[in-house]
This record gives sequence, structure tokens and C-alpha cells, in this order.
Amino acid sequence: MKNPWFPFGTRPDAPVRLLTLPHAGAGASVFRTWGRGLPEPIGVVPVQPPGRERRYGDPPFTRVGPLVTELAAAITAELATPYAILGHSTGALCAFEVTRELLRRGGPPPVHLFVCGRPAPHFPRERSDLGRLPVPELAAFLRQLEGTPEAILNDPGLLERMRPILAADFDVNECYTFAPGDDTPLDIPITAFAGRTDPVAVAGPMAAWERHTTAGFRLHLLDGGHFAIFDRVAEVHAGIVDGLRDLTTVEARP
Repeated sequence: MKNPWFPFGTRPDAPVRLLTLPHAGAGASVFRTWGRGLPEPIGVVPVQPPGRERRYGDPPFTRVGPLVTELAAAITAELATPYAILGHSTGALCAFEVTRELLRRGGPPPVHLFVCGRPAPHFPRERSDLGRLPVPELAAFLRQLEGTPEAILNDPGLLERMRPILAADFDVNECYTFAPGDDTPLDIPITAFAGRTDPVAVAGPMAAWERHTTAGFRLHLLDGGHFAIFDRVAEVHAGIVDGLRDLTTVEARP
């Protein structure tokens, strides 16, 4: 029986797996074809949080702790090393915290952490209750991020139906508090990708991810905004290949 966290399988044939965690409101399908430009030794494994797509009937998490506890158990049961994790926006926070949870429980840790579109976890965030905005204001905020089709933004009924999952994901991100007492850096390399015009994750707070690793850090600046990793996918793939170079000698496809 397929694990619901990995709706497209875990690519056991791939020498290196890349788990991908989506942004707020999104599901595993946003990464299903995204990895086609990566070399064959790197197998993309999209992660499906509850509350969306095939898991629409499952209650979404509203806090990062329970989410990463369950996801870490799924990773421990389904995957062996080597694998890496990439997270975008809220998914970047989840990628970081599930890595820490895996280390706490002695599970197989990732060999590399890729974070996109989310300031370093120790940066304080103001609570804005984004998921509880009136629909017109929610549409305006999503439009500012530039990643949501206008057909969705101009459909108040559809946005209203999306509100519960967006509210839950925004709460995961905004209710998070980094615990200073648990500030031990990871012995795992971190690569960060930042859109130059991203309104919520500018270069400075993205560069601050370096504080959380003792194993090497790189920051890639991409032309574009919050969803630059989808607009500049070839550049992101090149950065992933570079980060995993010790595990595969195959270059990214043109």
C-alpha cells in the first residue's frame, strides 16, 4: 500500500532521492514534473501533506511540530540514505524541522538541505493571520506573491474553498517559534535559493540560513519573486546538482 505522504512513490531505483515539500496551499503535484531537468541519478520524491489533492479529506496540520513528527516517521519507514530535502516557503520551514526531528530520533538524516523562499528560522515573524483575511485581501496578498493564476484570484468562491488549507499552512509558518536553547547547527550542508524581488524572503534573511549549518552554505539569487524556483528552474537544478556533486557526477540536463 502506497504511503500517503509519497503519492508518486519513493523512487527506490534512484541513487539519490530529493524529497520536495510544497508551499502554502499547494500539494505534491507542483513538483511532479518540476524535476525533469535533473540528471537521472537524482529522483524527485514529492511530499504530500494532508488536506490537499489525494489527501483532501485528511485534516491539515496547523503547527509544524505534529507535522514533522508524522513526516519523520514516514521517512524513517520508507527511505534509506542517501536522500536530500528541498522545501519552498512554508515547506522550507518544514524541511528544516523534519531534519532536526530525524536527528533527534536517530532516523536517517538527509545529506543536504535546500531551502527556498523562507527567511532563516531564527528570524522573528509578525503574526498577520493571513488565512483569516477577507477574500479580496487574501487575493491581493496572493497576487503580490505572483504565483497564483488570475483565474483563481478572480474567483471568490474558489478562494473561499481554498481558505481552510491556506489558513492551516499560514498558521504552520506564522505560529512557529524558534527555540534559542535548541540552536545547535546542523552538520548538513544547506543551499538557499532566493528571488531577488521576493517580498517575503529577501536576500539578507535568506543568507542568514548559514547560521544553521557547520557543513557548508551557499546562497543562489534568482531573478524573480517568491516563486522564482519555478520560473528559473534550470538555475535551481544546477544548484541542486552542485550541492549533490559528491553523490553523482552526472551534469544537469540542458
